[in-house]
Amino acid sequence: MSDDAGTANRIAPATEAASPRRTSAVGRYLREHPFTVLLALVLLGTGIGFGTLWGRFPLSLAAGPAGTVDSGWWWTLLTALLVPDSAIEAVLTIALVLTAMAYAERLLGTIRAVIVFFVAGVLGFAAGIGVEMLLAQAGSWWGLELNVELALDPAVGVVGVIMAGSALAPALFRRRIRIIGFALLLMFALYAGDSDSLYRVFSAVIGLLTGMVIARGVPRGAWRRSSYAETRTIVAAMVAVTGLGPLIVLISGVGRGPLALAVTGFRGVDVDAVLQRCTDDFSERCTADVGLALTAGPGPFLLSLVPLVLSLIAAWGLRTGRRAAWMLGIVVNVVVAILTAVALGTVGLLDEATRDIVDPEFAVTSVVAVLVPVAMIVLLLITRHRFQVRAPRPAARRFALTVFGAFLVLGAAYAVTAFASAGGFLLPVTPGDILADTVRRFVPSGLLQAVPARVVPIEGLALLAHQWVGVIFWIVFILALLLLYRATASARDAEGEARFRALLKSGGGGTLGFMGTWPGNDYWFADDGTGAVAYRVINGIALTMSDPVADDAHAESTIRGFVDFCDSQGWSPVFYSAHERFLPVFESFGWQHMSVGEETVVPLEHFELTGKPWAKVRQAYNKGEREGLTTLWSSWADLPASTAAEITALSEQWVAEKELPEMGFTLGGMEELKDPDVALYLAFGPDGRLQAITSWLPAWRDGRIVAWTIDFMRRGDESMSGVMEYVIASAAFRMKEAGVEAFSLSGAPLAEKPLADGAEAPEPTVMTRLLGWLANALEPAYGFSSLFKFKSKFNPEYHTIYMAYADPAQLPAIGLAIGKAYLPEVSPKEYLALAKTLTQ
Repeated sequence: MSDDAGTANRIAPATEAASPRRTSAVGRYLREHPFTVLLALVLLGTGIGFGTLWGRFPLSLAAGPAGTVDSGWWWTLLTALLVPDSAIEAVLTIALVLTAMAYAERLLGTIRAVIVFFVAGVLGFAAGIGVEMLLAQAGSWWGLELNVELALDPAVGVVGVIMAGSALAPALFRRRIRIIGFALLLMFALYAGDSDSLYRVFSAVIGLLTGMVIARGVPRGAWRRSSYAETRTIVAAMVAVTGLGPLIVLISGVGRGPLALAVTGFRGVDVDAVLQRCTDDFSERCTADVGLALTAGPGPFLLSLVPLVLSLIAAWGLRTGRRAAWMLGIVVNVVVAILTAVALGTVGLLDEATRDIVDPEFAVTSVVAVLVPVAMIVLLLITRHRFQVRAPRPAARRFALTVFGAFLVLGAAYAVTAFASAGGFLLPVTPGDILADTVRRFVPSGLLQAVPARVVPIEGLALLAHQWVGVIFWIVFILALLLLYRATASARDAEGEARFRALLKSGGGGTLGFMGTWPGNDYWFADDGTGAVAYRVINGIALTMSDPVADDAHAESTIRGFVDFCDSQGWSPVFYSAHERFLPVFESFGWQHMSVGEETVVPLEHFELTGKPWAKVRQAYNKGEREGLTTLWSSWADLPASTAAEITALSEQWVAEKELPEMGFTLGGMEELKDPDVALYLAFGPDGRLQAITSWLPAWRDGRIVAWTIDFMRRGDESMSGVMEYVIASAAFRMKEAGVEAFSLSGAPLAEKPLADGAEAPEPTVMTRLLGWLANALEPAYGFSSLFKFKSKFNPEYHTIYMAYADPAQLPAIGLAIGKAYLPEVSPKEYLALAKTLTQ
């Protein structure tokens, strides 16, 4: 609701209790997570005591086949869980302990967490050591390397606790912990291939099984299966692993897992090896290799990583069902399969003579390395129907023009630079060579290993352009693709708006439902036409406007249908300003909710300005009657032109004086009051000058208006004191005479209703503290608290309005989306004015 009801009685931010609250929070953390805190202290202490934080490695404490079995150091199965092997591991493990394991301890209980840590950790080490010894006895080069390794890794026990705790987590977190957790663990085991990674996988499996046993018979939140979200999440995770695993191996330089060979096609040129080989025997191939060595640098190396980076970008889009990401995933995995096959000579294994001279284990791993991207292609083809979210045509055209334009501009820049530097090449070049090489600049070098390069610049701008135009192009491509992911097709049209209004008039939507007709909202309709939801999509968050527009019999099915629709589109639905009667539906989904304000509703059946509670409103009403104020109930279209001009001028003056960005979303402005279904109630002074404006939004039942909700409020600078109280009271009497059941003073954002006599305030949560701080911070700018106090003069019934959401981890994104909805277009000047107001 837009208002100018007064700005007195502002509340200053409360800071005096901050220190005790912080102390209380620390104390609560210590009480709830004693094992977590103790383990973190133990890891820090053992790291210092045994010197591992500065490079020492106590062999007699580390687990592995050579120590635990060959030397008989059985105790290492325990000690390896309590000593970090380096300062970096200590920091990372302690961070994991204080966050993810703390959450798992709270779910499991301290005693269970301790037991799982040691059981999963010891068995994880034992199982991993057993597998390493079996691989070594079988002659596996990977097993032989692992057989001599010793490991200190407390994270082995930690991941066991986390996976066990996931069994008792809410459905959404349970799925997320397991999918992301195992994806990361398997990625490190298959690509990095160190013994620590292997031990963690076994510990995680043991922890998972232990958690399932613990969770038997324990009531847990229902896992509301989604035919879209779960499939997309799993596919995206697998595609991400095939991109992130090789990327980590390349960047770290360490990798000996079964799939580590897959990075061969992405490695840069080994300059020393080329120079040594070609010094001894300068063959025809050396011309091309020396050329690659001379042009090697960060640019070509980054270009070689493009397929892997694009795998991660594809995974990001697959998570939300984007068709463009699905197409990119197919193309990238085809490229990765070709690169790997060429680099490893996998095709040559089809020749029997070649197979006879190749190490069998290398042959198997090289085939597996090629089959991984092939398997990803098959997976994407099988699940293609889950990735149908297409960008609007204008966004697709914009993407194509951006990418094609970047290709032309950068290609032309390279060609011009090369022609201008014709003398700066290793070998003589022709115009045809330069044009052919222009195309090569945009292709990862691994794809062109079999095609020798003739254009080899050795100095100047030509060398700079040679190294970087391809990288710049792919940066532009990635940024344009991310923008394409964000593009959302609008579902609003004239026919849809007419259907939405028809449903409003038949009943449903509540007292705030008419706000769904405002610009910026799209519409979703149930297949049977019995319900609708007004929503807007901001950064992947589908924010609804108030309650679903449906009768009581179809409200639940309407909510479920909209949630499924958002799921199919890759959006996260958030029901904003929903009323309490819908909370059981959201709770049945396993969703959470929080209060975001209070709606103030005044029943009209017994409305009178009598008694002490109405004294302030009665005084203002009587004063207006004495001073000869007159009123007008009208629509915008029926106003005289002079009155419409007065309203426009008064509103523009009010906005200009504020110098603050005008809010939207649930707060209407001048455009919204011009709707033909919106009523205006105006007050004029004895001289005929406009003193105050209010606009009222209708709420229907069976085609009859049963309530009005105030939205727009403005008053003139020289208006009578108390004019807004007079206008609202006068409008209430008029509504009562017309048979209207109630009027609403709309929602008060971030407000809390007064406590009943004898009631105690609930224990504050992190979110309620944040909302309280936000309300205090915004008070100097928008006066929400003052507005709520003004509404309280009318002795209303308080109806709490809620925000219902599925994923607490998305609260930051939800908060940003709500902020963008309220302030969609803010100029730098308005941001500055808002900042100055908030800091005064």
